[in-house]
Amino acid sequence: MRRLMLAMAATCALLAGTGTALANEDVKLKHIEVDHSDAARQRGAETITGTCMLCHSLKYVHFSDLTGIGMSKTQIEDLLTDQKLGDPMLSLSPVEVRKESYGKVPPDLSLMAIAREKGPDYIYSLLTGFYNTKDGESDNHVFPGIKMPDPLGYSFTEPGSEDRAQIEAQARDVVSFLVWAADPSAEKRESIGVYVIIYLVILTILLYFVKRRVWRRLPEFTGD
Repeated sequence: MRRLMLAMAATCALLAGTGTALANEDVKLKHIEVDHSDAARQRGAETITGTCMLCHSLKYVHFSDLTGIGMSKTQIEDLLTDQKLGDPMLSLSPVEVRKESYGKVPPDLSLMAIAREKGPDYIYSLLTGFYNTKDGESDNHVFPGIKMPDPLGYSFTEPGSEDRAQIEAQARDVVSFLVWAADPSAEKRESIGVYVIIYLVILTILLYFVKRRVWRRLPEFTGD
């Protein structure tokens, strides 16, 4: 199993590019509506751990954090190889191997969704931006000269085909997971924020009536 994982490392995704390539800022990114459902995030987690983590890490996310997207302990353990439940989601390949393969260590994906403007659109456009050149080489419209193979096999599918549709869906799930990974407590903060606002509104109303009651008594003390 470990040999298979190391062999697959040669084709893992380098979402932010490597080497001296520069992102093509003139390319119009594909806009997607991020699916915030636990089901989409769980599918994305499976792709991330099975493909992307062969080269990438998510050092700010622990496997145990995946309970936050509705995964059970058993489901999480199915994603583990040599790691433990409480370990951070680190790459399966040694740093030296990754650096030798790509010229530098592939970037951490923990904050990738918020690391650049329109992060979700960028990630999705990159994953679905691969194509084969006339020379039979793999390249990317969003990141020309990217030094990596096509991680999901997008360039090997035909436009409008079922296979391409499945890969596009897989790319959307990856985005869903990375958006969650960038800020796992976002939804919890939002829900708490609603209660805080309600509390402040009620408190303001109560203080208003207290203020009116206090000021109504003032003439009694001033002799008016």
